[in-house]
Amino acid sequence: METKTRFFQKPNGDFFLFGPRGTGKSTWLRQHLKTPLFIDLLEPEDYRLYSARPERLIEVVEAQKSGTTIVVDEIQKVPQLLDVVHLLMERHAGWRFVLTGSSARKLKRAGVDLLAGRAVIKTMHPFMGAELGEAFSLGEALTTGMIPLVVDATDHTETLKAYVSLYLKEEVQMEGLVRNVGAFGRFLESISFSHGAVLNVSDVARDCQVKGKTVEGYVSIIEDLLLAFRIPVFSKRAKRHLSSHPKFYYFDAGVFRALRPSGPLDAPQEIDGAALEGLVVQHLRAWIGYGDDSCRLYFWRTKSGTEVDFVLYGPDTFCAIEVKNTSRIHSKMVRGLLAFQKDYPEAQAFLLYRGKEAMKIKGIMCLPCEDFLKSLKPQIPIGFQ
Repeated sequence: METKTRFFQKPNGDFFLFGPRGTGKSTWLRQHLKTPLFIDLLEPEDYRLYSARPERLIEVVEAQKSGTTIVVDEIQKVPQLLDVVHLLMERHAGWRFVLTGSSARKLKRAGVDLLAGRAVIKTMHPFMGAELGEAFSLGEALTTGMIPLVVDATDHTETLKAYVSLYLKEEVQMEGLVRNVGAFGRFLESISFSHGAVLNVSDVARDCQVKGKTVEGYVSIIEDLLLAFRIPVFSKRAKRHLSSHPKFYYFDAGVFRALRPSGPLDAPQEIDGAALEGLVVQHLRAWIGYGDDSCRLYFWRTKSGTEVDFVLYGPDTFCAIEVKNTSRIHSKMVRGLLAFQKDYPEAQAFLLYRGKEAMKIKGIMCLPCEDFLKSLKPQIPIGFQ
């Protein structure tokens, strides 16, 4: 299997590395951190030893030389180890701790804040187009996504199906996070209709035939498992009445496609459009996470319905991005961006579409989406790719 260079850069000192299962955390760590002590809690033997007696970690670590890096992979499997790690950090013996997790839920309960200020929190994302280079295919990415486990598989479609079935459903059941697994399965499908849209909890609850509070709990679970996220409305110095509800996305376009039911009443363009928007936003999140993590991601929507898909705002970044699932564009498609620039003339504006040529319409730069994603790299400002 060809090794692909990831944009993730390890911080100095101790750090948490979060990311959904299959995004390549363990692979990256084994390649870049040569350490004699790599504890993998997905391994039955390691899990048995440390869940039975977490303080065993003290004995093992204290046998290592000062300066040794200690990796604890998938620490949420034994959250009690956080207290032990905290104790070892207090001893200032010069060890370096790298902790990974694919769920923040149990760590929150166990008191991950104990390590606040001692361990930087970073995230591993699905592949970016620029990490794959010429191997990146927009069509393939929209169908099966960018999860490294799937991209590197021989059969992308079957691996994605297995990932959705085993991880999204059985992982939740195994962790005992929900009582009614059937209702949760219906929820995963139902909320896929909200991918790329303002989330209406009442509508999802009605479709799943459960209470609104139950849906809110389910949303919290998949966010803690890093499988979904919401982005808020950009409202700084707002000059108009704005929407107040966030937009919802699954973390990967392939996961969305695998969960989204389709039938005779579903227009392919509608599903493709949501997948394209999701693919762009997951790239923007990775661009922020691997580069300027002081930048924040928003969308913009007025009460009258004028909308811009994404707004990036940070110390050195202010740009608005609209995504269109079409190979032809016309002046009406830039109305939202023009309205945003009227309120915020300081912002750059871009429209991404499925065509092949870069062009300007009413001063708005319109770029081929595939080219944009292939050239998007951390540390390089958007618009200078």
